[in-house]
Amino acid sequence: MRPVLKTLAAQRKRRWVVKMAVSETSDRLSAFMRSGIYRFPSCNAVFIDPVCVLNLSYSRFSVSPSIYYSRFFESKHADQESRFSSKSKKRKRKEKQTHALNQRERLADERHQEARPFLLKAHESLMEAIDLLSAVCNLKNDVCSLTENEESLQRVEQSFVELGRVWQAPLYEITLHFQQHCKPSGDGSSSLTQYKEERVIPIFNNLVVNETSDDVEAEFLNRRYVIPRESCFYMSDLRQIHELIPAESDCGFNLIVVDPPWENKSASQKLVYSTLPNRYFLSLPIKKLTHTEGALVALWVTNREKLRGFVEKELFPAWGVSYLATFYWLKVKSDGSLISDLDLFHHRPYECLLIGYCHGEGRNSEYQSRWKLLQDNKVIISIPGDYSRKPPIGELLMEYVPELKPARCIELFAREMMAGWISWGNEPLHFQDSRYFTGTREKV
Repeated sequence: MRPVLKTLAAQRKRRWVVKMAVSETSDRLSAFMRSGIYRFPSCNAVFIDPVCVLNLSYSRFSVSPSIYYSRFFESKHADQESRFSSKSKKRKRKEKQTHALNQRERLADERHQEARPFLLKAHESLMEAIDLLSAVCNLKNDVCSLTENEESLQRVEQSFVELGRVWQAPLYEITLHFQQHCKPSGDGSSSLTQYKEERVIPIFNNLVVNETSDDVEAEFLNRRYVIPRESCFYMSDLRQIHELIPAESDCGFNLIVVDPPWENKSASQKLVYSTLPNRYFLSLPIKKLTHTEGALVALWVTNREKLRGFVEKELFPAWGVSYLATFYWLKVKSDGSLISDLDLFHHRPYECLLIGYCHGEGRNSEYQSRWKLLQDNKVIISIPGDYSRKPPIGELLMEYVPELKPARCIELFAREMMAGWISWGNEPLHFQDSRYFTGTREKV
């Protein structure tokens, strides 16, 4: 009798374990659908749906998934062409004679070998998450047809960089169209009246603010843009960034994300955006932008060893930033496969985010040690958007920012905006163009 009871108990335990595992998986997937962030339980990695994360900044508008993911959600015909092209390129690379690695290439390969186990483990966890992969395949679904999106994307780009250089730049103005609100009538009665406000302000070298809790439509040169709630932007070149330095350090920022336009032959060839020599970034006033409580600084970098050496030996020291950790952005397609071979030397399917700490005034080393709880080698997986468009990682970084809640956040060289952030750069409205949105939705 006892063996039978033991068998029944073991079966009940197994069923309970399976039930709990299914429940935990379901909970993680539900959290992903709400937040856009899926946390793998078996490794230090997350999967991000950038569209879902970005849409948390809006109440009436939605970022278009079919436009955001247009590069890696392809039709079968396009996919076949891509595979053929990819195979052809690989064959050509194989045909090239191998050469001995120089010193920088060897150092770059050493970094890659150190990161490789973490990247492989993260990708393995993604491929094992069947429910997540099933959800990922549907990320591009929205109400816009492919034809509508193609027509939208074919519109001529508004070159803020060029407009900001001309002598008329100080004369250009943007119009903010605030939604209708209700307020008590002026005669003291209890009735409510509706009103709609418009503001016309300079667009360049000026802090443009949406302090309301609602999205705002803006108009500039017959183009419409969407400004998220409680956000602002300052559009200028590098010479004007000092205008953002707060008068008092306790009004500074404790989360600073930097995505510099590094020198890049590929970017120059595609004419996607203007790049700057690396030495220009030494003048960024990171220390002066830092809150008195200190700041977490996150810097996007490419895999070029020359650049990594520059950041470690010159840039971080010039900014007064102490290195803490490295995160990796691993890029995948809609089926979970990597966008390129992991070991492809000059075209790795990942980029690096270097995390550092900038000391605030009057803080000692004991306070800084509280920031070092940040776990190294975290992998962030997502499907890439437009060229050089980084995933929104603010929410992930916010977890490591102690004190001062809500955090004061700023992105330098920003090309899009998020609720609660200041976005600075010479084209922070680039991805705020209404063509990247699917129109309006009901306010929740």
